[in-house]
Amino acid sequence: MTARTELLERCPPQFLPQRGQAALCAVSGGLDSMCLLFMLDAWCKRQGGRIAAAHFNHQLRGAAADRDESFVREICAQWNIPLTVGRGDVQGFAKREGQTIEEAARTLRYAFLRRTAEAEGGLWIYTAHHAGDNAETVLLNLVRGTGLKGLAGMERQRDGICRPLLDVTRAELEDCAAAWEIPHIEDETNTDPDTASRNFLRLRIMPLLEELNPRAAEHISRTAGQLRCIDRTLEEDAAARTAYAEVRNGRVSLSADALLHAPEAVRPRMLLHMFDLLGVGRRDMGAVHLSAILDLICRPGRKPERRLSLPHSVTARCCRGELVLETQPQAPAEVRLLPGRPLRWGDCTLVLLDRPEGEGLSLRPSPQGQSSAVTVAPAPPGGRLALSGGRGRRSVKRLCLDRRIPPEERDRLPAIYVEGKLAAVWRLGVDAEFLPEGNTVRFIKIIKDREADET
Repeated sequence: MTARTELLERCPPQFLPQRGQAALCAVSGGLDSMCLLFMLDAWCKRQGGRIAAAHFNHQLRGAAADRDESFVREICAQWNIPLTVGRGDVQGFAKREGQTIEEAARTLRYAFLRRTAEAEGGLWIYTAHHAGDNAETVLLNLVRGTGLKGLAGMERQRDGICRPLLDVTRAELEDCAAAWEIPHIEDETNTDPDTASRNFLRLRIMPLLEELNPRAAEHISRTAGQLRCIDRTLEEDAAARTAYAEVRNGRVSLSADALLHAPEAVRPRMLLHMFDLLGVGRRDMGAVHLSAILDLICRPGRKPERRLSLPHSVTARCCRGELVLETQPQAPAEVRLLPGRPLRWGDCTLVLLDRPEGEGLSLRPSPQGQSSAVTVAPAPPGGRLALSGGRGRRSVKRLCLDRRIPPEERDRLPAIYVEGKLAAVWRLGVDAEFLPEGNTVRFIKIIKDREADET
């Protein structure tokens, strides 16, 4: 190594701290992050700026995690670098949020880094992801199923996170650590292929690929960079083509011809831009939804106005040569049903009767002399029903999955409560506790709007 910052200088200068600026370096104590801290410290001193460090203790490895924290504290003190340390209950967070341990650790770690960067005055956050990490990300996305964005791997800079070492290999970092005698400590779980999917890929798969070509990781990472350029170009084209979309409160419309005349690779991105303009964002809008919307436009021989229900209570409709995305009114939180009085709820009308009449749900009548409250509210995904002939109490979410009822439709199913207790959900059935006995029943007649039936 001829200079402390030699590897860092491969990064385009606009992604490195400028003269007089400060930076926050995420430090685990491992070889990669210690090399980055060493190089950034030299770079910032040369630029007349300053470096700060941040370490997050995930509390997953007991004494080993505390050992890593103590090591980082000791080295930062020796190098005279200010350090902020955070801790989090990753296992508890993962359980509450339904995430894997890997996902929960990443969520808590980046939340801590952003808080620290903000407290330090809005600094850029620097992480030590290198070419090998980028290659692993590309391969993991490919195996799990992805589009062009997933194949483009990690971005060098996004949302205040900068990765200046994406063109540097792990072997080069090892040489740097040896040449400059950079102290580091390794997480022992990194050598276990069974602790995480990324470990399995790095320890089992990448060595096989490197037998074919020792520079496999470097080449995969470089290809990802080229795909990022293509991805960025397609995004810019999509943004330009949706610039003339008409935006109102809860409604976005665009000429169907604008979509049909766009390149096929750009059309889904135009739809995602429309979701951005609508204010619901892109989350949960998967390839199946985008394909279904394009199908509304591209396939001939349909009704003059065609509709499609989407996540986040969004309706897509094609009418008179225009694609319209609009949000639907949210269903009331909870409304009481009064005997014989029709109630409009979402895209249904409900009537509480003392006899079966049409389509609906039959419930056990109230005990003699009592008038228990019957209410309607959205079907709760976590609510449970014990259906006749079923396998015990099962969640509404599971029952809907079994019946192939998608989440956007599940959220509009009327759920019936008796004195606040879930008694029935339309299209799923009545809980065993509330099944009617004999001929006397309370019947909730349910009429679905014809227009909604066409969605």
